[in-house]
Amino acid sequence: MYAVIETGGKQYRVQPGDVIDVERLPNVSEDDPEVSFDRVLMVGGDSGVQVGRPTVDGATVKARRMADVRAPKVIVFKMKRRKGYRRKNGHRQNLLRVRIQDIQA
Repeated sequence: MYAVIETGGKQYRVQPGDVIDVERLPNVSEDDPEVSFDRVLMVGGDSGVQVGRPTVDGATVKARRMADVRAPKVIVFKMKRRKGYRRKNGHRQNLLRVRIQDIQA
């Protein structure tokens, strides 16, 4: 069984046992490591495929928080030619690593 979930403005195809990095969620703490994704766009399995409009009613994906991680550094470089203007910045996005436990549809 697999599902397509949406979180942080991105879509992920997941199945039980997968480990994914998602945008950090504000309501997840170390005390309660359970994470629930309610925006399930599609569920597929042996019985066929359910496509939501826009989400599948009653479907949730349960996951378990593993760690807070950071994405690789992205270099932001701005320059205007012939003006002597150069700016170099770096950015690392904060992410949340989760392991998918169960898909309920």
